[in-house]
Amino acid sequence: MSGDIFLRQLELGPMQNFVYLVGDPVARECVVVDPAWEIDEIVQTAEAADMRIVGALVTHTHQDHVGGSLESWGMPGRIAGVEELLARVPAKVYVHKAEREFLRGLGSDLVKVDNHDTLPVGRLTITFLHTPGHTPGSQCFLVDDRLISGDTLFIGSCGRTDLPGSDPSEMYYSLTQRLGALPDQTVLYPGHNYGGPESTIGDEKRSNPFMRFSSLGEFLRTMGPSRIVLP
Repeated sequence: MSGDIFLRQLELGPMQNFVYLVGDPVARECVVVDPAWEIDEIVQTAEAADMRIVGALVTHTHQDHVGGSLESWGMPGRIAGVEELLARVPAKVYVHKAEREFLRGLGSDLVKVDNHDTLPVGRLTITFLHTPGHTPGSQCFLVDDRLISGDTLFIGSCGRTDLPGSDPSEMYYSLTQRLGALPDQTVLYPGHNYGGPESTIGDEKRSNPFMRFSSLGEFLRTMGPSRIVLP
């Protein structure tokens, strides 16, 4: 944590998920990104830092990022996730409008957002960046020179594009144009610990093969044909 921003990266759950707490250390307010696993630890980490959770940001609505039944993944049980968090703290949940239907059970606690919407958290401003490809409503969160990228961009790789609702063409543009346009010094915080805890956009543009394709055609030959995006 620096003097300007509170940022905690927690590796939680059996799938190497990164959950983030991001906030203003002066206002003592923070949001949690993708609270699917070990809600007790998330809440206790915030409380130990004397931070109050005021919102939950959703990069996308796969179960390992928001909770839900794991049966479709061939795993037993269910993750309480966002619903358990809301039972512990009063908070709004921010999801991209393309995936709001997957969390409609949250009722008035759900806030749908769109590309370039912003959210004030104390003195901070968080900007929502729509980065479809892994899912229709995948989004990243930009705070000053820090980017939380969910399953869009990993260190050395990117999110899968062979799942229902995935679109390799959109992923290409999300990686090379939407995120590739960010300043090189932007610090990258991914959604899983598949290649390490952090990098920079500049390093990924230089070394991540999925950001180095010169054309959409080359990308699709590697990732597969474009798919219809599900509602």
